[in-house]
Amino acid sequence: MFGYVTVDKPELKVREFYRYKGYYCGLCRSLNEEYGLRGRMTLTYDMTFLVLLLTSLYECKTEEITERCPVHPVKKIPMLCNEISKYGADMNILLTYYHFEDDWKDEKSIPGLAGIHLYKKKAREICEKYPRQSKAIRMQLHNLAVYEKKGETDLDLVAGTFGHLLEELFIMEEDVWEEYLRRFGFYLGKFIYILDAYDDLEKDLEKENYNPLKPMYESFGENQDAYEKEIYQILVMMMAEVGNAYEKLPCLQESEILRNIIYSGVWSKYNKIKKERQEKKEKNGK
Repeated sequence: MFGYVTVDKPELKVREFYRYKGYYCGLCRSLNEEYGLRGRMTLTYDMTFLVLLLTSLYECKTEEITERCPVHPVKKIPMLCNEISKYGADMNILLTYYHFEDDWKDEKSIPGLAGIHLYKKKAREICEKYPRQSKAIRMQLHNLAVYEKKGETDLDLVAGTFGHLLEELFIMEEDVWEEYLRRFGFYLGKFIYILDAYDDLEKDLEKENYNPLKPMYESFGENQDAYEKEIYQILVMMMAEVGNAYEKLPCLQESEILRNIIYSGVWSKYNKIKKERQEKKEKNGK
């Protein structure tokens, strides 16, 4: 994924931040246990959030382990691990493998081919264990590649494709909470995709790469303030749907961390992009 779903650290209590960090390190440990260094290379904040949400929802037993790691070799680090950490690790590997596979199929990318060989054996094992999630990732990444090739301009369609991918990952078990988890994952996926397109727009315009926001950007012409407001409103609508779905879920454990991420943390990257663009605009204007 893209690393946009993280905490707003200044707004968290110190204890809560270290709990969050514990889940992040716990996912890293699970990746290392199951897949070694190649697993650790796939670690993301987004998947840490998935682990945190599902842990809270299902109130599964979580073990605190203190170990050293390559990043922090001097002192032992507290890690929070459970069965959902392993699920998150599996989904991380699947996403990584199919991303490399798409890069090879679409662009004959050498790094893509190398990635296929690196993760292929483990990915096949995960596919057998989670066929529904595997099928969704493969199909939706393929659809995104098709839309990119044809230059699809329907933002709702393209972002919704990534939304459908992400919603399947949030369904670890098809149970009574499936409806709300699907809504949650779908709109969060749309938010992530649109924010990523917003982040990449200037670079894509310069390099003439595909970006579904190009038509909207160009339609506003000189009135870029209106474009910025339109993007912001779209992102707000996506996260409003995410928040509505979240409030239907009985997530009591780690609720302060989850609320921090959903209602504040996801905007950290957006605010950073806005700030950097404003600073660049002011600098060029001098």
